[in-house]
Amino acid sequence: MNDKACILIVEDEVTISTGLIDVFTYHGFDATCAGEGPEGLRMALSGGFDLILLDVMLPGMDGFEICQRIREQRPDQAIIMLTAKTEDEDIVHGLSLGADDYVAKPFSVTQLVLRVQAVLRRVRPGVPQDNHIELRDGLVLDIPNLSGQRDGEALSFTRREMEVVAYLYANRERPVSREELLSSVWGYARELDIETRTVDIHIAKLRRKIEREPKSPKHLLTVRGAGYRLAVD
Repeated sequence: MNDKACILIVEDEVTISTGLIDVFTYHGFDATCAGEGPEGLRMALSGGFDLILLDVMLPGMDGFEICQRIREQRPDQAIIMLTAKTEDEDIVHGLSLGADDYVAKPFSVTQLVLRVQAVLRRVRPGVPQDNHIELRDGLVLDIPNLSGQRDGEALSFTRREMEVVAYLYANRERPVSREELLSSVWGYARELDIETRTVDIHIAKLRRKIEREPKSPKHLLTVRGAGYRLAVD
């Protein structure tokens, strides 16, 4: 049985895709490439890939649309966006569509491999034994099914969003720092000092889903100077 992680690289620049296949093969992955947007979407939706490394600028269909369509049909799929667009609005847009992380071009190959390895770490510490989390205001979250409900309204979450909630729930007696979330949920080594807005953007996305008034949260609280805390009765 092949226990190698399988990566789909959706990238139209042949020199980059060829180089990435060589890099990931060297690090023990099975790597496959798609050179156009529609081809990449078709392959991604076919399943069988542990992670999709997705360029933003692609012929036929851009990475943002591909990411959104993958999320609609495969909410648990791990996705990292590879982009030359480093403006905050582009980063926020990609993450808001459900990407687990982003890497800006030009990138360090070492850091890219580390980020891929971090995203692929599916087992997280501190996930509650109970598969359901009940919060205030009648909000119930179903951990394994990436879903929730409040007042008869169905809610859906990405795998990463639910991992953040589960970790905060497991540590609900104290605030959890941004750095701890990066280390324990995303799997980034603390000594790497990786700068990313990923945590902030995922917190904002979660608030839009679970809070009646995201700007005045009652569930997902900010503790100034300390991090975030999940309020549980």
